[in-house]
Formats: sequence, structure tokens, C-alpha cells
Amino acid sequence: MTTGYRPEIIQRAFVDFVGSRLHPFWSLTTPKLRLIARQTINEELVALKFEANQAFKRLAFTIDDSWHGGQHIHLTVPIEGINHQRSYSLVGMFPQPADLHDAIFDNNAKNAVNDSASNNLCATVTIAIKPQGLVSDYLTQQAPLGTVFDSSLPSGDFTLADTSAKLTKQKSELSRSKQSPLLFIAGGSGITPMLGLITQALAQSRTVTLLYYHRTSLAKSPFQAYWQHLATAYPYFAYYMVNTADPNNYSSQLAGSRHLDVDTLSLLPLSLAESTIFACGSSSLLAGLYRALETLNLPSDNQTLAPKRSLRDNVIVERFGTALPDSDMSLGTNEETADIAVQTVYLRGRQQQFSSGTTLLLGAEQAGIRLSYGCRQGICQLCRCQKISGVVKNIQTGKLSSHGVESIQTCINIPMTDVILDV
Repeated sequence: MTTGYRPEIIQRAFVDFVGSRLHPFWSLTTPKLRLIARQTINEELVALKFEANQAFKRLAFTIDDSWHGGQHIHLTVPIEGINHQRSYSLVGMFPQPADLHDAIFDNNAKNAVNDSASNNLCATVTIAIKPQGLVSDYLTQQAPLGTVFDSSLPSGDFTLADTSAKLTKQKSELSRSKQSPLLFIAGGSGITPMLGLITQALAQSRTVTLLYYHRTSLAKSPFQAYWQHLATAYPYFAYYMVNTADPNNYSSQLAGSRHLDVDTLSLLPLSLAESTIFACGSSSLLAGLYRALETLNLPSDNQTLAPKRSLRDNVIVERFGTALPDSDMSLGTNEETADIAVQTVYLRGRQQQFSSGTTLLLGAEQAGIRLSYGCRQGICQLCRCQKISGVVKNIQTGKLSSHGVESIQTCINIPMTDVILDV
């Protein structure tokens, strides 16, 4: 009986092994990126441009026909014989908008590989990094141009596609007037995922407002020139830059405060009730955002709003820190945390169980059980697993899961009932 099975005469793994000995960039199955340029964006961020190998391009386009702004990649970075994996937000990827690339990279810059690949926009991946640790410092200051790194494919749900599915529930062909306005709020290096998001939103003729808190001067930065270019090219784009270290700057911006508060949000020229809000930054920035939104909801003069609807439901968050349940940012008021109790978590694959009143990952570690993890911040997705049953609560959004099977991240979810994980 014919089964249709055709064994490979030569295994791809063997071809990859031989090819990697000839050139580390060659692979049929492993996505790889080669560092070809660096460019300082401002005093806090450095942009890195990589050439993608054929495996990366083939696999990326097999999964989807384009990248999504707000997604990230995992880079495996070898330092002194030890592989370190970190997640970095994508600034751009092929096909990449030329104006974004030109705003960040100087084609005549000395810190670029002098070959055709460095000018081949159809084969590049761009990320932005804040030098603040072993791996980031190595990538931005020490890694020789031409160094090859293993990479994951783009992933993450901090995207406009997620907005359409979860919040607007509108078809992509709707006109701009029928789509919800977009508000992007970022602090420091939290601006990195916003670059791709804003570029794609404007290409879809969406109404976009950017509120960016930073601590350095952007006067001579290509960053500032890029926002000015967008404001000129797109009449439905507005941006506000608040330098929190310069009182003369923030006192003239919006409500005159270096912190995000109710007055600041109230003065933005858009309807918050109709807007989708993307936020990325520190826990303090997000805490200020959530407090302000809760204050604006009570009371509400807008009769179109349901009485119990919260503006927090309009927020999609990407964050740098994982707040525990007693944080005023993660779950809000003390009334919300009162129903959090120690629950039993059962690991079906290991035939083990533990008790947890905190995140699933931390609870397992406190019980001496090691689970997979990466960033511990809800970004890298390495801790993701299947929940078989039970209810968990996301400490970033405050949302409760269903009782059934779904994919969750153990580093940002706490058990609200007894939970079974497929681990």
C-alpha cells in the first residue's frame, strides 16, 4: 500500500551541519541574523540592523505574508562560550518602510558592513536596544559587525491585528472614520515596539496620537526628525514628547506635569472612550495610566458608556516589569486583590503539584519546581504553556481567563481557582 512517504536521501540536519562549517550564516532550517550596522537613535537607544538568512525569510513568509508592528524576536547571543537568549522589539522588517529606515540609518555611516547586504532593504531586520546589561551592552558596543546570531521568528500579540480581533471587531476595509482612534503611550525604551505599530497604523489611514515620556534631549536625534516627518506627511498623526528631566519642557506640554495623570489624558485631542490605547513602559508609567483611566470613569457624563464599563478595557499593554498582585498597578484596588487566595496548581505531565498565591512561575519556584522561563516580564513567551482547566488572572491587564483549555504565560498569571497545566 502506498503511503506517500518519501524519505529524505540526505537529511537537512546533515546539510545544515556541513553548511555551518563552511559558513555560519547558511542553514536550511535555522533562522539566523547577521549584524550589518549600528546607529545611535538617541542617548538611550541604539538601532541594530541585521541581514536575514534564507531560512528566516522562507519561514517568516510561510507563516504570514508580512510582519506585524509591535512583535519581537528572540536572539541567542554567545558570550564567552555561554549562550544568552534575549527578546527585542522589532523596529522594522522586510518589506520595510524606506522613510523609517532612512530616518534611523545613515547610509554613509562608518558603522556598517561595506557590502551589498547592508543596502538590501528586502533582507533586513531592525531592532532597537537600550544598553543596560551584559547582552545588550555586548550587542551595542562589542559584537563585531558580521557576527551571526540564531534567531526566532517574529512573535507576540502586541499588534494592530490583536486590536482588530479583541477590541474593534471591525473589518480591515472599513474607512478611517469608522475605525477606533489609536493612542500610543510609551516611556523610555518602551518606544521601540511603537515604531512599527505607528508606521503600520498610518499606512492603514488610522488616526494616531503618540505620548512619549523620555529623559534625554531629542533635539538632534533622527528620532525627532522621524516624528516630524510623520506629522507633516499624515494630518491625522499627532505626537507629544515630554522630557521628564527638563521642567521647561514638560511645563509647556499638555497639563504641565512630568507624570502621566488625569489632566494629561483629558487634554489629548481624542475621545478616550472610543480609542484603543497601546502602552509600553515602566510599572510606574502604567500605574499612572490605570489610575487616571479609573478616575475618568467615575463619574461618567457620557451616556453612551455602559455604567460598569472601564476605560482599562481599551488598553493593550507591553511592559518591562512584572508586578505582583499587591501592586496598585497590576490589579488595582484592595477590593480586587481580596479574592486572591492560595490555590493548588497541578502539573499533569510531571505528576506534581504545588500551592500558589502569586504568579504560577514564582509559585512553582518557591515549591522547588523548575519551569521554563525567559524574560519573566510577559514579553518573550518562553514560559507559555497550555492550561487544561481552572481560572487564572493576568497581572498586567487584570483579565480573567476562561475555565477551559487555553495558552497562558506562567510569569504573568496567578491562579484564581485550582489549575491544571499541561507541563
